[in-house]
Amino acid sequence: MLDFFTIFSKGGLVLWCFQGVRGPAATAPVNALIRSVLLQERGGNNSFTHEALTLKYKLDNQFELVFVVGFQKILTLTYVDKLIDDVHKEFRDKYRNEFQQKGALGLLNGTFDFKDDFMRLLRDAEESSKVRAPTVMKTFEQSLKSQKTVKHMIETRGEKPKEKVKNKKNKGSKKDGTEAVAAPSKASAGDKQPSAAGEKEELTKDEILQKNREEFFRRHMKAGEKSRSPKPDAQKEKGKKPRVWDLGNSNAKVLDYSNSATNGSAEACPVEEFDPDMALGDKNREPGRLYDLEYESDDEAEEEKVVQNPSKPSAKKGGLGGMFGMLKGLVGSKSLTREDMDPVLEKMKDHLIAKNVAAEIAVQLCESVAKKLEGKVMGTFTTVTSTVKQALQEALVQILQPQRRVDVLRDVMDAQRHRRPYVVTFCGVNGVGKSTNLAKISFWLIENGFSVLIAACDTFRAGAVEQLRTHTRRLNALHPPESHGGRTMVQLYEKGYGKDAAGIAMEAISYARNQGFDVVLVDTAGRMQDNAPLMTALAKLIAVNAPDLVLFVGEALVGNEAVDQLVKFNKALADHSMAQTPRLIDGIVLTKFDTIDDKVGAAISMTYITSKPIVFVGTGQTYCDLRSLNAKAVVAALMKA
Repeated sequence: MLDFFTIFSKGGLVLWCFQGVRGPAATAPVNALIRSVLLQERGGNNSFTHEALTLKYKLDNQFELVFVVGFQKILTLTYVDKLIDDVHKEFRDKYRNEFQQKGALGLLNGTFDFKDDFMRLLRDAEESSKVRAPTVMKTFEQSLKSQKTVKHMIETRGEKPKEKVKNKKNKGSKKDGTEAVAAPSKASAGDKQPSAAGEKEELTKDEILQKNREEFFRRHMKAGEKSRSPKPDAQKEKGKKPRVWDLGNSNAKVLDYSNSATNGSAEACPVEEFDPDMALGDKNREPGRLYDLEYESDDEAEEEKVVQNPSKPSAKKGGLGGMFGMLKGLVGSKSLTREDMDPVLEKMKDHLIAKNVAAEIAVQLCESVAKKLEGKVMGTFTTVTSTVKQALQEALVQILQPQRRVDVLRDVMDAQRHRRPYVVTFCGVNGVGKSTNLAKISFWLIENGFSVLIAACDTFRAGAVEQLRTHTRRLNALHPPESHGGRTMVQLYEKGYGKDAAGIAMEAISYARNQGFDVVLVDTAGRMQDNAPLMTALAKLIAVNAPDLVLFVGEALVGNEAVDQLVKFNKALADHSMAQTPRLIDGIVLTKFDTIDDKVGAAISMTYITSKPIVFVGTGQTYCDLRSLNAKAVVAALMKA
């Protein structure tokens, strides 16, 4: 049974509504559909789930109408697709003249009495789903058993089943083939060895195969002994010669750590001396500013080819005929159909996949664009290619622009007013750059005047704590306490290896609250999305400490794997959380963006699958190589040929 069926314009005006059962109105689920699907250009799938309801919808781009039907998701209603198509066709045909003549005024002032027609279509759809042809059983002659004879099923003693013999034939097919080729030649030359032939006929096929194998190995062993020749024992020099690089440091004392007395102790390690320009990169930057991601695109206008329908006559028949044919192809005289868009959408899909967009996401994007444009009248002097490309660009920009912008600095200042630290947790798979980008974000926060406590909760990977310790020393060297009124701007909270990560994070947050730190950055161990014990530990850390921001760190090099990682991370956090409303990923840190040139498809895949914003983009090796996402720059790189 249907919960509701509603028809409204894309401007938000409800034209007609049917309430099937008594219960909450259709306002909340329809508004969720508009916010999450229609406004976000995610129309690739015509189904949407909101709480206990499943919503199916259809767009009419010619008259700017939306048809939505809602029903309980536990029900399997097979007639819904047929019903929504029939209602769409009936409603269009009934009020077509009113839409065409009056336009927007027809929607405002019109009265749409559609209840009787809808009930008739609903009854027809329900009856059509009930009337089904009964399944007919196969006769004995149509079954596979009838093709097997009694002789086929009888097995004699000592004889192996035919399937095993067949498999052995396949394994030795090359040798049997060579024997079959050699047999006719021997027979044509005459029966020189009749006794040997008779012996071979008496042998079984397995024995012949075994005999041929033994002869093959014996022949090759003899050939191997002949090819071997004694080699003089070359005197190997003991030790290893050092490799001398052309641009390397020739002073070996700089690289000699054999007599180091510190032995890795944090207290005994001296302050590192390094070039600040190498760590900071750009000298002309503005301190504390997070620059937008830039992409230099060619401004030259590309000439687009007009996609002509092969059924139409060619434009080369004559001078006037060719000109009028060309004008007819350019001028918006007809609405777009799926057949017109399919060749262009296929090329667009291949282009997106080549740019590292996940294949599933590329298909859904093209499907969404097709649904958005189908039935829409083309503008004057526009081609199908330009129309589809423009719609795809708008959809990509809309996807990359977040529904809720994450402003970290504003949230940190809000936490300061409540006299508590702002907690950020980093998670992700192995080797994506969590610790490195955590250090970049620490540097950015320090330059904005906030003190940072780094919690070393990666107690699994060897060298993880030492890596954060090195970053802490370097950040303190760049921003010494003397420059901040004697206040230490960054500090590392560590408890060594093998400890409980959730407990260390809790202690670090308590320590930061007592010592007056503004931000706590929690570094976690890298884990694969399929590792259930580690995903349970991550869900425990997030559930126990309730961080303000959970950032998923993913690299820009991945394609289809990005979708799998994000879906399984979110699913694991939801499954292993004890709360009624589990805490999921809040944002994304996209790393290694400087290694992909214009193959920026991972940004599209990650934001499409989660609807979460990309908060930071890592673009290099220095502390200043941190950017905010520029949606238009990413789309320009994505659409570049």
